[in-house]
Amino acid sequence: MKKILFLLLSLCISSSFAQEYFPTNTGVKSSKNSVYAFTNATIYVTPTQVVKKGTLLIKDGKVVAVGKSVNIPNEAQVINLDGKSMYPSFVDAYSTFGIAKPKRESGRGKRPQYDAGRKGYYWNDHIRPDVGAATEFNFDAKKAKELLSLGFGAVNTHVADGIMQGNGILVALNPNSSDAYRILDKQSGNYLSFSKSAKSRQSYPTSRMGAMALLRQTYLDADWYAKGNAKNTDLALEALNNKKELPQIFNAGGYLDNMRADKIGDEFGIQYTIVGGGNEYERINDIKATNATYILPINFRNAYDVSNPFLANKIALSDMRSWNQEPANPSILAKNNIPFALTTYKLKKVKEFNSNLQKAITYGLDKTTALEALTTVPAKILKNDKIGNLKAGSYANFLITSGDIFDKQTTLYENWVQGDKNTINSMDIKDVTGKYTLTVNGKSYDMTITGKGAKQTAALKSGDKKVNSKSSFSNDWLHITLKDGDNYTRLTALVQNKQQITGTATDNDGNESTWNATYTGKADTKKKGGKKKETTPEVVAVSYPNIGLGNPTAPQKETILIKNATVWTSENNEVLNNTDVLIKDGKIAKIGTNLSSRGATIIDGTGKYVTAGIIDEHSHIATSAVNESGHNSTAEVTIEDVINPNDVNIYRNIAGGVTSIQVLHGSANPIGGRSAIIKLKWGENADGMLYNNTPKFIKFALGENVKQSNWGDLNTIRFPQTRMGVEQVYIDYFQRAKEYDAKKKSGQPYRKDIELETLAEIINKERFISCHSYVQSEINMLMKVAEQFNFNINTFTHILEGYKLADKMKEHGVGGSTFADWWAYKYEVNDAIPYNAAIMHNQGVTVAINSDDAEMSRRLNQEAAKLIKYGGLSEQEAWATVTINPAKLLHLNDRTGSIKEGKDADVVVWSGNPLSVYSKAEKTIIDGAVYFDIEKDLEKRKAIKAERAKLINMMLQEKIKGGKTQAPKKKTQKLFHCDTE
Repeated sequence: MKKILFLLLSLCISSSFAQEYFPTNTGVKSSKNSVYAFTNATIYVTPTQVVKKGTLLIKDGKVVAVGKSVNIPNEAQVINLDGKSMYPSFVDAYSTFGIAKPKRESGRGKRPQYDAGRKGYYWNDHIRPDVGAATEFNFDAKKAKELLSLGFGAVNTHVADGIMQGNGILVALNPNSSDAYRILDKQSGNYLSFSKSAKSRQSYPTSRMGAMALLRQTYLDADWYAKGNAKNTDLALEALNNKKELPQIFNAGGYLDNMRADKIGDEFGIQYTIVGGGNEYERINDIKATNATYILPINFRNAYDVSNPFLANKIALSDMRSWNQEPANPSILAKNNIPFALTTYKLKKVKEFNSNLQKAITYGLDKTTALEALTTVPAKILKNDKIGNLKAGSYANFLITSGDIFDKQTTLYENWVQGDKNTINSMDIKDVTGKYTLTVNGKSYDMTITGKGAKQTAALKSGDKKVNSKSSFSNDWLHITLKDGDNYTRLTALVQNKQQITGTATDNDGNESTWNATYTGKADTKKKGGKKKETTPEVVAVSYPNIGLGNPTAPQKETILIKNATVWTSENNEVLNNTDVLIKDGKIAKIGTNLSSRGATIIDGTGKYVTAGIIDEHSHIATSAVNESGHNSTAEVTIEDVINPNDVNIYRNIAGGVTSIQVLHGSANPIGGRSAIIKLKWGENADGMLYNNTPKFIKFALGENVKQSNWGDLNTIRFPQTRMGVEQVYIDYFQRAKEYDAKKKSGQPYRKDIELETLAEIINKERFISCHSYVQSEINMLMKVAEQFNFNINTFTHILEGYKLADKMKEHGVGGSTFADWWAYKYEVNDAIPYNAAIMHNQGVTVAINSDDAEMSRRLNQEAAKLIKYGGLSEQEAWATVTINPAKLLHLNDRTGSIKEGKDADVVVWSGNPLSVYSKAEKTIIDGAVYFDIEKDLEKRKAIKAERAKLINMMLQEKIKGGKTQAPKKKTQKLFHCDTE
């Protein structure tokens, strides 16, 4: 009989808990068959579905049921959570948890690497979609414990290495299990960035525009490969094609790069989830237009220590604004209905996450939205409905708290992951709140303990005077450090009885004594006048761009009537005296005398000069990159990808009367990148600055830079290394482009190559060349190469030996864009003369004066004046070199460059003769909107001074309140030139 009962009992046990006892070969054993019922809790099934006095039933690491009426099985362990709350554990959708940081191979003492190092994969080592995070994952128990204490139950981790980085894995932060069980998804997302792999020294790409071009070409090649057209197996492209349906997560890192990433995605029908940089608020309408979901870091910067006025003056206003505005970033996205998740990414210390989240809430982030950003939104990003909620069938990942998860006084007790309990703070913590009389070393103090659970803290007074002290309470141990005068005393006690607390006191010298605290009554937690509502901190207004000289709103087109001015038309050297100019609908509507227009803004032009806006044919301002030096030909890259509308030099240029520029690629290679031709619409976004239907241009280069003669011996291995090698580069590439174009036009299947597409446009006279040039022999060479392929060079820029072959330039049909009087600044410029422009002009060459320099560009009116001295040009001939002539070289002379009815209203009002060093641009008008006004400029400068004072005061208050500060830092702007890396 006993044997039968034993067998029946064994059968019952095995039917209920069989898995608990069967041996497995998966590492640490975990109790997955335990059944728990959590009752009487406030349960957040989702951020918007809340069950009060509800029950959550879990089994086998999953939620079985949730609600007010749940059938609790007999075998369930019932846990009464009366007065407590339950939330889904948080999910971090962007993490590198458990993945070692890739070690970058040192390039010191090594020559550049131009070819790929991986065999059987894509031609570029930085394209690594074949990488899987699971093979490099190593569970980090210490980091897991830290994340669990913050409320996280799952992280989406990946190998953050390369431009295409491969797939991530979704990991439950369960320290009581094994990888086989806690890896919830081995292909949870496909990751991308603009950063190169640390595991390769392959040079290309060296710039943001190069990374964008590489992404485009990779997508094109993957499509070509998928259609079975490739001759060789490519494991990287195979992996990319196999991961198209995964969530595509792009670490962009700032609003400008957010827009650039989204641009790539739009071109190929991909909607990226974008990891932002925390400054999305600066262009919130543009961010919303991406239709992307964002993953936001909350690594808010500390206030600057501005106690030293001299050092405080070195801090850029934009940095001060960032400190003030960054914490409002999540709330601004929320108010604009832009979905986002929050991440621990970018935090120097992960433990700062909760305090920064509290700060974001203080700055207006709604608590429900905050909870969504940590639960349902990351789950949606990862296309996983088993995390981020407590619905039946989801993983039993949940938090148990003393109350509102985002309340500063709330204690997080437990974080259950896959049904396994992780204790953060014991739920059995004693309540020691109240008033006490504390006695130590013969002195008595009034002590008040307030707070909840582990967040109970003590405050001490001696009479009416507050005593400096710090305290903590955990595992029933009370720790207090008090400073009375110059003496520190450390108090510790294991609390056994709230009525009388006794412990050990240790003074400065290590002497020990006994201290005690006697309970005298409940603490008065009510403040006079009721509970004080926490106010949202003041956030200074965003401007466009978000620096001191920005505009509160974008300038709008106006109807403007300029009366009685001297008009330099730049049309056939014509000067009109006492003339009116009417601007309407962004165009020059009428030129004449005694003009009128109802509702027009009147500008009195008496004694003033009106001209077309200055055009700079060769500039490197308003860009985030200038050279892609990874290859000797980079026709696939475009400056349009990297326009930077925040460059203060845009404002300085319009203050100098400049309205349009060609932003050129640098001179690192014989065949550089494509140009961007923009109007300097200060405050517009990058796309808004580009000309509509702009003529197509590309930068070529000759001379020392392209053959690396000034790059240092270690770097000089890239072909070409000689001037005759440069010529061969051109011939080879144009021949390839010719053959490519012929195949394309024949209707045969062909692999689309962005680089050769661009070069074919040159041969087909659809794209124009601006060529960096100095030496006569090379200039002759390139004209001959062009004629060999039946096209013309459009512009030789610099062209400081143009005077030696101006007749040949005229015969070829090429223009010259040069400096007024630069010479002898390097060896190949030794023969330059200041009469160069005049000599070319007298030979019938279209001549422009350019800057190639951020400082010179705002003084091009004065550069043009030099041609009167050096060569005897007339005022109007000199003025044409910075207005209509560059417009002709850019094929824009039908739209801008002169004062003519029907042309774009790109107009400048000068205080006097534009060629005078004493004259100032008083108003700069672009497309009929005033983008610079000298009187408003003075107002902006006063406003900057007032705003700086305001922000400095805010930071001083932050320091006084005990907030963290950082040392002042001076922001330095990198100015680009032709040879800038």
